[in-house]
Amino acid sequence: MNKPLRRIAIFCGLLVLTLLIRDNWLQYVQADDLKEDEHNRRVAIERYASPRGDIIVDGKAITGHATTKGDFKYKRTYKDGAMWAPVTGYVSQAYGATQLESIDDGILTGNDDRLFFRNTLDMVTGKKREGGNVVTTLNSAAQKAAYDGLKKQGAKGAVVALEPSTGKILSMASYPSYDPTSIAGSNEAAGEAWNKLQKKNSPDDPMLNRALREVYPPGSTFKVVTAAAALENEKYTSADDKTETPLPWTMPGTTTELKNEGDLPCENATLREALRVSCNTVFGKIGSDLGNEKMLEQAKKFGFTEEQFVPVRSNPSVFSADMAPSEVALSSIGQFNTAATPLQMAMVTSAIANNGTLMKPYMVDELQAPNLDTIEKTDPEEMSKPLSADNAQILQDMMETVVQDGTGTNAQIDGVTVGGKTGTAQHGVDNKENPYAWFISYAKGEDGSAPVAVAVVIEDENAVRDDISGGGLAAPIAKNVMEAVIDSKR
Repeated sequence: MNKPLRRIAIFCGLLVLTLLIRDNWLQYVQADDLKEDEHNRRVAIERYASPRGDIIVDGKAITGHATTKGDFKYKRTYKDGAMWAPVTGYVSQAYGATQLESIDDGILTGNDDRLFFRNTLDMVTGKKREGGNVVTTLNSAAQKAAYDGLKKQGAKGAVVALEPSTGKILSMASYPSYDPTSIAGSNEAAGEAWNKLQKKNSPDDPMLNRALREVYPPGSTFKVVTAAAALENEKYTSADDKTETPLPWTMPGTTTELKNEGDLPCENATLREALRVSCNTVFGKIGSDLGNEKMLEQAKKFGFTEEQFVPVRSNPSVFSADMAPSEVALSSIGQFNTAATPLQMAMVTSAIANNGTLMKPYMVDELQAPNLDTIEKTDPEEMSKPLSADNAQILQDMMETVVQDGTGTNAQIDGVTVGGKTGTAQHGVDNKENPYAWFISYAKGEDGSAPVAVAVVIEDENAVRDDISGGGLAAPIAKNVMEAVIDSKR
């Protein structure tokens, strides 16, 4: 070969080598970046070229699909979308995806690596790719009772119901809500709906999942945590031992008396009586006497200070360290710097109802392939033991007194043992805003097991202040949710 031909051959070889290097660089190094590039419409077009799998409740799909014009063939639809939005989240051709729709997107679109063999087989046979299903732990009757209760109240709020023995989430409702179908497309109507839902245009923030993402002062519902700390640290060993609580009681290091809500029989009251009428002085003094370290330790055992993943992320609930004794007293009655999500207070109630064992909360029971084969199954998992079985039963006895003959009588259910605790939490600078109304409760079956534990919180900005109470606003909703669960198991 002469010299010019040899040069041309070498040059062509280098061109081929460059092309090979570039091709491999694109396929293996830049593939993910190109796939996720916002300007790459091929990925989005392929994503909506086939129907998504469904999210399942009680064996029925709460999602669906519809055909659309343009590049995107299918869009997501939702049945009773506003009721289920805190569970499903949304998937939108224009605005992405959230919650279960995002977390389990691979299963729902059929792109999950665990479906690789099936997808490869479908390519060979020419069958179109299908999405799998996400089977939830939710109870449709309980969810309807929760959402309808909040809607009827007409105020912002949330409900979470758990199965204490497993940690299954039976209900997770938030109000106000939104219909994810309205923003599922990429047309002008979807854009208008999206803009209306943004917080700057809707101060009530309907897209906020209050059950998981909002933290509220828990008020007197936190007194069950303080009671658990008193029992676990052996400050008191019985529900009916008298406490050492003077009236009035001045908080340590201050000249400020901790007030009760009215003329209550709180002087040296027993734990049972103090919980029944909700004595601030008794539980404030218990928390102050035990000290910040022991109170924080007890709160952490119930899940405070840590994010929860159900699998959707829940904000951490708050109980502070390094507080003065007077601040510990206020925090021990659910005020000052104590704050909790509705999920967190449902977890507290669930652990007490489950004889001291807290199960990890979850709302996905299993993931299914398109042919309904199980890809992944969630097994119940113990999270912690916040209190002994004996102390849990003492606390159950106290909470049942609250419902039988205390502030929680609106939660009574004929023929069913119910335990609960009301809460009216101060809100705003100098307590100028309307308080939050709380109720936590559980129901027991005839065999002593507890099929459901519930937490309800109501933010009613328009109510007459004196009419706001956990027993009056939140307890009836909790009752309806518990009844729905009990009836569904009969």
